[in-house]
Amino acid sequence: MASKYTEEKLNSLDKETIIQLFLSQQEQLESIDHTLQLVLEQVADLKRHRFGRSAERHETEGQLRFMEVDGKVVFFNEAEASASDAPEGAEDTPARQTVKKKKGKREDDLKDLPVVIVEHSMEESELAERFGEAGWKELPDEVYRRYSFTPAKVEVEEHHVKVYAGKKNDEIVRAPHPESLLRGSLVSPSLEAAVMNAKYVNAIPLYRQEQEFERYGLRISRQNMANWTIQCADRYLAILYDYLHEKLYGYHVLQADETPVLVNKDGRSAGSKSYMWGYRTGQMYAEQIILYEYQKTRNASHPREFLKGFSGICVTDGYQVYHTIEKEREDLKIAGCWSHARRRFDEAVKALPKAKQKESLAYLALTMIQAVYREEKQLKELAAEERKERRQLSVRPLVEAYFTWLKENISRIPQKSKTWEGFQYCLNQERYLKIFLEDGEVPMHNNAAEQSIRGFCIGKKNWVMIDTIAGARSSAIIYSIAETAKANNLKPYDYFEHLLTEIPKHLDDKDLSFCEDLLPWSRALPAKCRK
Repeated sequence: MASKYTEEKLNSLDKETIIQLFLSQQEQLESIDHTLQLVLEQVADLKRHRFGRSAERHETEGQLRFMEVDGKVVFFNEAEASASDAPEGAEDTPARQTVKKKKGKREDDLKDLPVVIVEHSMEESELAERFGEAGWKELPDEVYRRYSFTPAKVEVEEHHVKVYAGKKNDEIVRAPHPESLLRGSLVSPSLEAAVMNAKYVNAIPLYRQEQEFERYGLRISRQNMANWTIQCADRYLAILYDYLHEKLYGYHVLQADETPVLVNKDGRSAGSKSYMWGYRTGQMYAEQIILYEYQKTRNASHPREFLKGFSGICVTDGYQVYHTIEKEREDLKIAGCWSHARRRFDEAVKALPKAKQKESLAYLALTMIQAVYREEKQLKELAAEERKERRQLSVRPLVEAYFTWLKENISRIPQKSKTWEGFQYCLNQERYLKIFLEDGEVPMHNNAAEQSIRGFCIGKKNWVMIDTIAGARSSAIIYSIAETAKANNLKPYDYFEHLLTEIPKHLDDKDLSFCEDLLPWSRALPAKCRK
């Protein structure tokens, strides 16, 4: 341990030594201060993650004159942008407004529901007592409407199949009848659809479904439900899943994301992470396909295999494996996600005291990114080609100015801080973050893929882990069908029931053309499947 300097020792040192000693101490203090700032930022960030709100809203004030890019002055002006959205001549209004209810909404909500009329009247004797004989007249009814709810009902469907035999030969014929989903099992399309809908749409684990069925007097074990679900997914729904996978290759833009999952019996030590990968068609398309794929690891071989028949642009969160695959192929291009670009700045701002937030470079970065979002939002309803042209005029200057500003200011940022991480991420991802400017079908962020995989993330919080690899693979198939149904405005329960009724009829078909009528946007689907 170094000895402390006393007044006597300092007096004995020459001027040059004292200067060097002071500079050395100053460097150490700066290093300690930097480390302390990083620790405080990390503590504030951890505290926010545990106790704070998860929203990433960013509020700005006033006008920011930015810089000159390509001979033009670029402005990031949130106040002006907000005003431009209001009708011409409108007066200033508060930032928060009460949203007026849309007229006719109740009629809209009720128009497709069956109506049961319940009449309430008085006996003639009661009326005579009050008004005297024939002393009243009837006015138009007062009409009140209420929702009536009938809880789930369970019945046993007993199929009696007529059997016929010829008198002159031994030929036996049975009347046409639906085949069993699983031979020797009591499960029906309606029951299995209910199990799938409860678990994969409403995130209700099988043990809680077991308890609920028991309340209705139906004794179905979770083991039975698990076996039914795995077999129905593998035998029937997998056919449509594979067909949708082939359809996916016909789109020009895809989006991808992945999330960890625990599988109890996968041949590895307890707690080993597996992954559920999610792929979907670009959010700009009217017809949506969302597919999950279970894999033990997160390495590049999985997206490489899944996307081997795809040619086009894939939007991702910046995970390196996608860039690795892009380098291997000439027909695949990776686009970056601006939501991930802004996330680190959002964390940096929230880790600061409120009084200092608006003075920070992270806050300024968020404001610039928000301006890019604002301009992009104006182009939402345009056709792809027109959106591309408009992006060159209104969005590209903001993007170019933003990256120019990053490069000019990164030297001012303390290394390893959240703000520094945000600068590094954006600069490393610059090429990918600019891809959306080149193609009107490419979204500027990967939010749609994250939202698609959210149903699985909510589900796993309830059931924690999947028991077997077979269960994980069947879950991937069922989640794919459920999320695809929701993305195309179908009712998952009715869609599941329809698929489990129709697909068993075609198991002997030599081609899969019957799947065209089962696609979520097919006009051949029953009306009850649609929302």
